[in-house]
Amino acid sequence: MAATKKKTTTKTAARKTLVIVESPSKAKTIGKYLGSNYKVIASVGHVRDLPKSKLGIDIENDFEPQYIAIRGKGDIIKEMRKEAKKASKIYLATDPDREGEAISWHLANLLGMDSDAVCRVVFNEITKTTIKEAIKHPRKIDLSLVDAQQARRVLDRLVGYQISPLLWRKIRKGLSAGRVQSAALKILCDREKEIQKFEPKEYWTITAEFKKGKLFTAKLSEYQKKKITIENKAENDRIIAELKKGDYTVTELTQKERTKKPYAPFTTSSMQQEASTKLNFNTRKTMMVAQQLYEGVDVKGVGGVGLITYLRTDSVRISEEARGAAASFITEHYGSEYLGRNVYTNKKKDIQDAHEAIRPSNISLVPEDIKDSLTNDQFKLYRLIWCRFMASQMTAARFDNLQVEIQNGDYTFKTTGSKLLFDGYQRIYKNSLDDDKDRILPELEKGETLTNTGVLGEQNFTQPPSRYTEASLVKELEEKNIGRPSTYAPIVATLSERKYVSREKKSLIPTELGFLVTGLMEEYFKEIVDVNFTAGMEDHLDDVEMSKTEWKKVIRDFYGPFEKELKVADEAIEKVVIEDQPTGENCELCGKPMVLKMGRFGEFAACSGYPECKNTKPIVKTIGVKCPNCGKDIVARKSKRGKLFYGCSGYPECSQSYWDKPVDKSCPKCGALLVEKKSKTGKFACSNSECDYKE
Repeated sequence: MAATKKKTTTKTAARKTLVIVESPSKAKTIGKYLGSNYKVIASVGHVRDLPKSKLGIDIENDFEPQYIAIRGKGDIIKEMRKEAKKASKIYLATDPDREGEAISWHLANLLGMDSDAVCRVVFNEITKTTIKEAIKHPRKIDLSLVDAQQARRVLDRLVGYQISPLLWRKIRKGLSAGRVQSAALKILCDREKEIQKFEPKEYWTITAEFKKGKLFTAKLSEYQKKKITIENKAENDRIIAELKKGDYTVTELTQKERTKKPYAPFTTSSMQQEASTKLNFNTRKTMMVAQQLYEGVDVKGVGGVGLITYLRTDSVRISEEARGAAASFITEHYGSEYLGRNVYTNKKKDIQDAHEAIRPSNISLVPEDIKDSLTNDQFKLYRLIWCRFMASQMTAARFDNLQVEIQNGDYTFKTTGSKLLFDGYQRIYKNSLDDDKDRILPELEKGETLTNTGVLGEQNFTQPPSRYTEASLVKELEEKNIGRPSTYAPIVATLSERKYVSREKKSLIPTELGFLVTGLMEEYFKEIVDVNFTAGMEDHLDDVEMSKTEWKKVIRDFYGPFEKELKVADEAIEKVVIEDQPTGENCELCGKPMVLKMGRFGEFAACSGYPECKNTKPIVKTIGVKCPNCGKDIVARKSKRGKLFYGCSGYPECSQSYWDKPVDKSCPKCGALLVEKKSKTGKFACSNSECDYKE
């Protein structure tokens, strides 16, 4: 019997749609939403850029950028090309801004995609509904956005890669200059000069205390109905003597209702400022945690979900859908009387308004309800964003204000009483500037004479302008239109890393090196450090984004004068010798003085006899506290990850260490050292984790 052949069939796997995003965590979250017909992979940021080893811009060929694949990205690019060949369709879903658009453009070039391909997918939040809707409405790559990013990149490269080597030759290696960085440093230096020049002036304030059922005070503000300024003690004493002779009569009572409106939802800048003030986060940490919240967190009972909208935005606009969801939540949980009708608008309507303000993606995910699914930092920032957004949709707070004028002869005293009538948005959120407290005055009548219980004169001195903190510098940069949301955190970090500024608590203080570099920049590159010029350049970049001008024209107009300045500076600036600062110690090997040197990991002590003597040692900062175990000094150290801690200088023989700064005081309960631990319940706490003592 003849054998029968079995019929075989081969099943071809269905080709999937490839979606490329920037980060692996985002790819994981989006992959779950789109299902098995999609393959979602990550480019892990930029894949092409200008080379690090050279300028990478063909100046003779109309500033053509010479992009190359980024070193270390070879395997990622190979994987993307492999998946692209297998895919039925490719969508590029990088971030919804200039930088993200440029990454998509570079990806399209690397993958050989048609320049007119409808392949770009954008979304402002990572939720299932938003992602699925975005996939249904792809568009072409926006070349105006790409060109705006290219213009910024080329400008920054021309400035940084041509001024920085000049600083290396004239001052020392490791320095840098930048189009935005140098303008920011000048702002800090100008403020420090103001502080140094400031001469305090003496003035006195006079306060009268009265009793009517309860004690209250009023401050002297006018003499013969004109504002009074008391400049010295003699004048203060003369006025107090006059005041003792007369009676105090209530002459004016003005009662009116005052309202305080809620703040707009967060932009990148306002989020960074408020996180600094309320949470003590620096700008870099704020952006890192916000990125985690945006890309997706595994929430118990919900799964992976992006908790906030896109974190780099200048806009205070919110969608009608978000407004409606907030209105329903507020009405249900707080009552209709708390629902506001607030509309927020941007100063510049054209740029970045494609993005909304930073807000929660899903209002029903109340911070306290999902706290167990978040890290401590994620919870703090998410709660701040959630509360700020919800408050922005609520009614104003209302106060009953009473303004009182009290007359004694020609002298007028004023005081104000305030009582909260309706908390409104303050039910859930108070800005760092809100200090509204009830200040209840007794019942007063116009014409009545008050019982004076004392008059006090107090000496004061005018104060210099305050130094910038990270938060106030970001605010200044935003107000002066310098940089963009994505640049604020890197600017502050670079100024610190280059040792152009030092930190004293939260204040940013320009160093001698910072002043030196700014001085050279002011003399030879006036436009680079000029605030108005830098802001004007941002406007030109915005014009490129809006297709009002061609990006290479912006570069050409800038580079002509800049090239001449470079030549003049190179010829005119002489080598600057920065004298090494002695540490106050002598080298234990040769006896010569030890001096401070700067290395790639910061300051260290080195022998001034180099190269004959090559002795070096780390800088050790004592804090005036002895180790309770061995009696040696406790010193400030940094961990491998750069985190400050305090440990015994006798290490490794003694391993005593503390994360919080110890003070020279023992715990009365267990005898361990107390550490600085500021909280609502005290300033110091016991370093022994098993002891609950605080003071």
